[in-house]
Formats: sequence, structure tokens, C-alpha cells
Amino acid sequence: MALTPMMKQYFEIKSKHEDAILFFRLGDFYEMFFDDAKLVSKELELTLTGRDCGENERAPMCGVPYHSADPYIGRLVSRGYKVVICEQTEEPSPGKPLVNREIVRIVTPGTVIDGSLLNETQNNYLCAINIGESEIGVCFADISTGDIFASSVNSISRLVNELGIYNPSEILINVENIELNSKAIINVNPSRYDYNKSRQLVKKHFGNIEIAAAMIPAVGALIDYTAETQKIDVSYIKNIKINTEGQFLEIDLNSRRNLELCETIRTKEKNGTLLWVLDKTRTSMGARLLRKWVEQPLLNANQIILRQNAVGELFDNFMLREEISDLLKSVLDLERIMTRIVYGTANGRDMRAIAATISTIPKMKTLLEDSVCDELKNIYNELDELEDIYTLIDEAIIEEPPFSVREGGFIKSGYSAQLDEYNSIMTDGKGTVERIENSEREKSGIRTLKVGYNRIFGYYIEITKSYTGNVPLNYIRKQTLANCERYITPELKEIELTLLGASDKAVALEYELFNAVRVKVAENVARIQTSAAKLALLDVYLSLAEVAANNKYVKPDIEYNDVVKIKDGRHPVVEKFAGNFVPNDTLLDVNNNRLMLITGPNMAGKSTYMRQVALITIMAQMGSFVPAKEAEIGIVDKIFTRVGASDDLASGQSTFMLEMNEVAYILKNATRRSLIIYDEIGRGTSTFDGMSIARAVAEYTQGKKIGAKTLFATHYHEMTDLESQFQGVVNYNIAAKKRGDELIFLRKIIPGAADDSYGIEVAKLAGVPNEIIRRAKEILKTLEEQNKMPRQVSVEENANVTFEDFKKDEILAKLKKIDVNLISPMDAWNIVHELKKIAE
Repeated sequence: MALTPMMKQYFEIKSKHEDAILFFRLGDFYEMFFDDAKLVSKELELTLTGRDCGENERAPMCGVPYHSADPYIGRLVSRGYKVVICEQTEEPSPGKPLVNREIVRIVTPGTVIDGSLLNETQNNYLCAINIGESEIGVCFADISTGDIFASSVNSISRLVNELGIYNPSEILINVENIELNSKAIINVNPSRYDYNKSRQLVKKHFGNIEIAAAMIPAVGALIDYTAETQKIDVSYIKNIKINTEGQFLEIDLNSRRNLELCETIRTKEKNGTLLWVLDKTRTSMGARLLRKWVEQPLLNANQIILRQNAVGELFDNFMLREEISDLLKSVLDLERIMTRIVYGTANGRDMRAIAATISTIPKMKTLLEDSVCDELKNIYNELDELEDIYTLIDEAIIEEPPFSVREGGFIKSGYSAQLDEYNSIMTDGKGTVERIENSEREKSGIRTLKVGYNRIFGYYIEITKSYTGNVPLNYIRKQTLANCERYITPELKEIELTLLGASDKAVALEYELFNAVRVKVAENVARIQTSAAKLALLDVYLSLAEVAANNKYVKPDIEYNDVVKIKDGRHPVVEKFAGNFVPNDTLLDVNNNRLMLITGPNMAGKSTYMRQVALITIMAQMGSFVPAKEAEIGIVDKIFTRVGASDDLASGQSTFMLEMNEVAYILKNATRRSLIIYDEIGRGTSTFDGMSIARAVAEYTQGKKIGAKTLFATHYHEMTDLESQFQGVVNYNIAAKKRGDELIFLRKIIPGAADDSYGIEVAKLAGVPNEIIRRAKEILKTLEEQNKMPRQVSVEENANVTFEDFKKDEILAKLKKIDVNLISPMDAWNIVHELKKIAE
């Protein structure tokens, strides 16, 4: 097929990016051709047209305006596509029919920088993973802000937990067939992970930093990929942070979901989460930083106390909070704006946003001048007033610039003498055009004569056809329309050349001046990033202080001990929805109060209570005040939660298998300093198996191999005898009252074991039809009579229960008659013990 020159150029560029959609710049449009066109027209619901591409050949085509392409690109990238941007790198000219074109950027899910395509309160991370022989190196970077982190882990399960923290949208990895449980786009490319090349990149980019060997290929691959896709120097990604083990409270992926730290389990939304309660930030930068704090609470008590003191100083000063809050409302997203500045995609409005934010810094420093705590003092000292940057922008850019920097009209008068001269010519020229119009009307006697302009013909004189007989001889006809004729004169053409020449030169000069300002601002990116980080930090402290003041939180005592002691603790999220939340106390340690065994009916509040203990611990270790009357939190190294699961049909795992996987993970990874929550164990199998597993897990957890602080909720009342068998196991229950058939939950945790599960009563509360409730009571009564004992008995009664009257044959006969899944747990437990006695 004989292709046109333009199509040859297209295919040459496309051949290097077969895995991407090519946005090919043609004039005022980005065009897609062939399969790309068919795909994009379907995905974006665009009209599919065509274009001649050679002799008797026509290419499918669709396109979008170049000046409004970002939303289209964003939609494609959000659906997992890679988009390659091919720009014209020179202006068309009559003597050169084919202009040069080059790839200027590759947009992927992890390399989006346009603020309109990103969630302003969340980071958008690109991740690189290096699976080594003994260690896994991992690196995360948000190239829209310049944040970059690296760490190493020793197992896939811990890697999955890291991914759960950062939630990357795109992952680079050096091996195939690794199950990461991630929704991110995954690119496998081992060639990026050459150790020597990566080491050189890391040294060039970050200097002589101490970094583990496993991290080096991951960091190198990420920098290499970023530079390749962005087509610019990515040196603005400068301050890499190395995350080490023992730096943050470890919360595995399941526990994050169960505790609903940043998104709810059902809707995946922020509303109804711990972050939702704590986030009263005024800035996008602060919102992103607060999310990091919630995801990564600290282990260092000194760092936690530094944060607490900053929150406390703002907590105690209402007027200071109000004044800082008012200023922060004017602070814009410096982190992401500076990235656009560095990339060369910023416009005049971005510049004014920087100036507006900088203008708040001197006022902010004045407010912080008398700060007492170290953190607020540090913010005061580190805030750079950036006067030179403010002056540069304020002198150059008008207050309300247009969106585009390609059409002029945004540089202030007085900034450039040359530009002022061009503007003067255009201003005078427009007056001259008006004078010509008036003069020609007088000379010709045609009162309706007017001077107009369009881009094709330039300036012209328009006369209606009824006056064409009066046209002066020096007029040159240029165009005939239905109702009028258009003419030009030598004088008009001369003015046109002057005006259009001045206009084009002015637009070109404005763009040149703007780029000079942009480059100067970009050279100061490190200074601006530092001040941006301090403003974000202040925003987070203010948010935590405001939430604490409004919700009657207290400053917890942080200790390097094994005690979690909470007086009148409350669930920070549930209390927002509950009209009258009932507070509860907690005492956990690794000695006499090691395992709280909690019994009581469903819906009574066991799960809420246990989660609130975990959330209060997390809040305390992130530096926040907590919802309680008093609290002492001994540093916890890991938090684990085993809460109800759903079947994972895709991987063939049942509820019970998922439950056991979670239990196994906890038992393998928990330490003496951990906090463990078991919300029912063994409910997904038969009574015998389930109760046996639950008891064995409780015994192992409270024993010497782990000995962690544990909250264990169960419906197996038989387990309450653990209190008498093991030091450190303490029985608690959720109080409830029964008045006839009515069940009232008191929501109060009290010492001792529950005397009933109230299962049928709870079913009635849930709205189960009365006919079923009546039948359930009949079946229960039958089972109790068959077993010759109450359905549930207290611990004291249980101590006197024996099966001396049963013989082996009678027990076996009884078992054959009764469905073991229906008999009560108490009966099942005692039958097992009796069989064991007979066997002995």
C-alpha cells in the first residue's frame, strides 16, 4: 500500500508503541487511526470517521480537541490503557508539508500528573517490586507530588501488606505469576532491574544514601520507567524515604479492611471510616498526609509524643486554631502544582495559585512565632517565606490569567518594555481601524459600510449589495457573499500587517516570558516543596486538634510497656451515628489480663467494643487524642483482627478456609507486643471441630509462644472455663436483660461469663417471622430434653455436670439420633469429654 508521508510518519511512531493508544497531533486535534480509533471511539463514545491514507485506502479515524484532551486521556488511563502523546514540534509552513512530530509523554495509571484526573485527597502511587532470592525490595513514588519511599520485606504476605498501605495504581515487577491481590495494572519487565544500572541511577539521583541491596533494583526500575514515560529530568523526585522494620505499627491487609481505616468494607467509601472522623483538613496536601498517618501509625514513643504536644498546643488555643484555619483555606496544592511547573505543563493560573499560597506564609509565621512545642517551633523555622518567588510571579502574571498560555493576555503591563510596545501598536491599530471605517463611510457616502476581520482574509471592508454602485475605484474585491461584497485597500492591508505582526510577536513573547518565569520557579522546587510539606503538617495537627476538641477526646499516656488501659473508651466512628453511645473500660497486659474472653448475644456490641480498642490504639500511636476519659497505651508493634469473612469463589476458598488462613497468619506473625482481635473462631464448621479449634487457638495465643494482648469474642460458652485453667485469661460479657420475650442490650462490658446466647431472641429482633421463632423454641425445648440438661449453663454449674449415668453404648446411640450440628455446644463439649473418659 502506497502511504501518504503523514501516514508513514504515523506508522513509524506507532511501531515503537504497539501496546499503547497513540494520540497523534494534527492541527487542533489529537487523532487516532486504525485499531486505536476503533477502540477509542468505543470506549469514549466518539464518532468514527475516516481519512485517506494512501492510494485508494482509507483509515478509520477519531479525534479529540488538543486543548481539552485531558479528560479523554484520563478516562482511558483509568480503564487501564496506556496513552502515548505525540506532538507537533514545529509550526506548519507552506514550503514544508510534513511537520516534525515527537513523543512528548506516555501516560499510564501510575504516571498521571494532571490534578483534574487525580483524587486530590489521595496519593497516586507507582510501584516497582524486585523479587530477590531472600528479600523483596519495593519502591513507591507519587510522581504528581514527588514523594518516594523504599523498603524491603521477607515474604509475599508482607509485600501484600505494603501494597495495602500504598494502594498503587500501577506495579512494575521483575517476575511473572506472583499473586499480589492487587487491582493495579501490572507490568512485567525483568530487563529494567539490572543491578549495576540501577545502582548508578540511584547514586546519580539520590547521592550516597544507605539503601539495602534488594531495594536498589526496585528504586532504579522506578526512576528509569518514570524518566522514560515522562520524557523529562525527574530530579524533582529527590528526597527518598527508607522505611525500616520497627518504624511503623504493622497492620495487615485484612485488619485494615476489618477496622475500616480509610474505606468501608461494603461501599469502599471514606464516609464511615476512621479517616472520615479525623479528617478536617483544609488543604489537599494535609488530607494526603493525614491518610498516611492513619495508614502508618508510629512505634517510636518520642515521635508520638512530639505529635501529641503539637496537637495539644492547638487543642488548648481556640483562637489560634481559628486564625490558622482561615489562612489554610487559601493554601492550594503546592505539591502537585510544582510538579506541573517542573513538567512544563503549568499555566498562568497555576502561577497565581503559587503566589496566593506563598502570600499566606508570612502571616502563618506570625501566628506561630510564640509556639512552645518543638513541632510547631520547627514548622515556624522551616517555613520559607519565598519572597523572591512571590515577587517574580506577582510582577509578571496578571491576577486572573486566561487558561491557555499560547494565546497571550496574561503578562502584566510594565513587566516587559518590548511587550508593552507590541500591545501599544495593537491598541493604536484598533483605533486606526475605527478611524478608517469612519473615513471610508464619509468618502463613499455609504453609511452601512463596516470594517471586519477573519483569520482567512484578514481585515476587509464589507458593503451590502444595494450600495455596490457607490464603491470607490481603489477598492479591490476579495469575496462575494449572498448579501454583500468584501473589499480590501492598500492602506487596510498595511495596517493589517502591522497589527497581525505585533499580535503574533506579542503572543510569542508572552509565552517566552512565561517560560522564563516557570524555569525560575522550577529551579526553586526544593524550597517550595519544603514549605508545602510544613503547611501540610500544620494542617494535620490542626485537624486532629479540632476533632479532639469537638469530640471530647483526651491525650493518651504513651508508654514503652505492655499495658493498654482505657477508661470510658468509645468507638470514634460508631458514636457519630449512635444517639447515646455507651462507653466501656479496657484493661489488657501480658500478665494477669492477657486474654479477654468475651461472651454475649449477637448484636450486643462485642465487635464494636473490640474494634474500638484497636482504633483507640491506632489513634494514640499516630499522635492523635483518643475518645476516652483516660487512656494509657503501651506501644503495640502489630495489630491483627480476625473478623467474619465471605466466600472467595474465584479462588475456590470457602468462608471457613479464609478464616483459617487469617488465623494461621496471626499465629505465625504475632509477638508478645501485638494486639489481637478474634471475633469468633470456628463458626464455619461443625460444633465439635469449631469449638476445638477456637479453644486451641485461645490456649496457644495466651501461651508462652505468643502471650499477646488479646480480645477473643465467642459464642462457645464452654470456653469460659479457660479463666480457671490459665492465668491471664479473664471472662467478660456484654450485659443484656430479658423481660419476657423482649431482649434489651445494655452495651456494657462487665466481668464474668454470659449465661445465654439469646440466639432466638436476637432472631426475633432481626425480624424473623413469628412462626419460625415459635418453631425454633419448640425445637430448642426438644433438644434440651433429649440432652437432659439446660441448653446453656453457667461456669459454676458446668463444674458439677457429669455423664456418670451414660454408658458407652448409650452415648453412641444418642449421637446417632442427634444431628451434631444442631445440638448445643455445651452438650457437644461434655459428650466429647465423656467419650474421652470411656476411652481411657
